[in-house]
Amino acid sequence: MNSVALVSGASRGIGRATALLLAQQGYAVGVNYLSNEAAAQSVVDEIVNAGGRAIALQADIADEEQVVAMFQRLSDKLGPITALVNNAGILFQQTTIENLTAARINKVLSTNVTGYFLCCREAVKIMSHRHGGNGGAIVNVSSAAARLGAPGEYIDYAASKGAVDTLTTGLSLEVAAYGIRVNCVRPGLIYTEMHASGGEPGRVDRLKTHLPMQRGGQPEEVAQAIAWLLSDSASYVTGSFIELAGGK
Repeated sequence: MNSVALVSGASRGIGRATALLLAQQGYAVGVNYLSNEAAAQSVVDEIVNAGGRAIALQADIADEEQVVAMFQRLSDKLGPITALVNNAGILFQQTTIENLTAARINKVLSTNVTGYFLCCREAVKIMSHRHGGNGGAIVNVSSAAARLGAPGEYIDYAASKGAVDTLTTGLSLEVAAYGIRVNCVRPGLIYTEMHASGGEPGRVDRLKTHLPMQRGGQPEEVAQAIAWLLSDSASYVTGSFIELAGGK
């Protein structure tokens, strides 16, 4: 069976590392991005130049129509999806609750929660034995913030990732009998561009000494866990969480 993966938010960071690794493992990869077409195309080019198959897929995962259209393009160009990595996510400037607005909270939730639900919905429609599919696997990218709460920084983001954890648990039980496994990774302090979005590009280096392992993580280390959860090596694993947070 042709292995086809969709990685949301795949133009940078963990998503990029995951798309490249899955391509090395033989997946045809849909590289989803929101706005940075050049970055997404560079991921596609790297995969294609190495002999793999990949396409760039622009879509705002918070927009239902765009998500539906993206899955249709993926099926048309690469074939029916067998692996979904829900990775796209946003956060805003570090602040306390006094400065949070409804607009900011809703923006975070629409991408980090609603977007994950929509992508899961479309993947299940294709993968599920109940719909004539061949099964598949989903990995949701949560965050150690779901456990720790991100006080004084972005509790709205942390709360959105708590919702991702609950989605993982509930969906894993809902589709287990229909050939779909659903698991989750919780990265901690990883060297990605996302910290700049929170206003502190050097955040990992500031906090790494507080971790038992005394270092930040690399996107490739998270990608390895995602790829394992998608693989047949994890064929009896569903509803599980892998902590990638250096021991904290």
